[in-house]
Amino acid sequence: MIKVSETAKNRVVSLMTEGGYNAEKDYVRVGVKSGGCSGLSYDLTFDNKIEESDKIFEDNAVKIIVDKKSFLYLVGTTLEYSGGLNGKGFVFNNPNAQRTCGCGESFSL
Repeated sequence: MIKVSETAKNRVVSLMTEGGYNAEKDYVRVGVKSGGCSGLSYDLTFDNKIEESDKIFEDNAVKIIVDKKSFLYLVGTTLEYSGGLNGKGFVFNNPNAQRTCGCGESFSL
């Protein structure tokens, strides 16, 4: 299960609308890929197609799809959005990450 904070929800809906997606029908695709200074990095895109092996969640009125491999790394993660002085962007609060980099975009288990 992936949770979505209220600030992340508001930003997702805004970005989806700007990108021509419909937040009520389309999805946020969250994944993990190799790379980043800690070994793994997060990947966040919008999508309107579901693959057979995708896991589907909905939290705070945001529809999320995660591929089967990434799901194992993301269980229990909360997607948040920070717009403060330290920078803007989505933040993944992942209880499975044992180490994260300073930018918060990569992690290791």
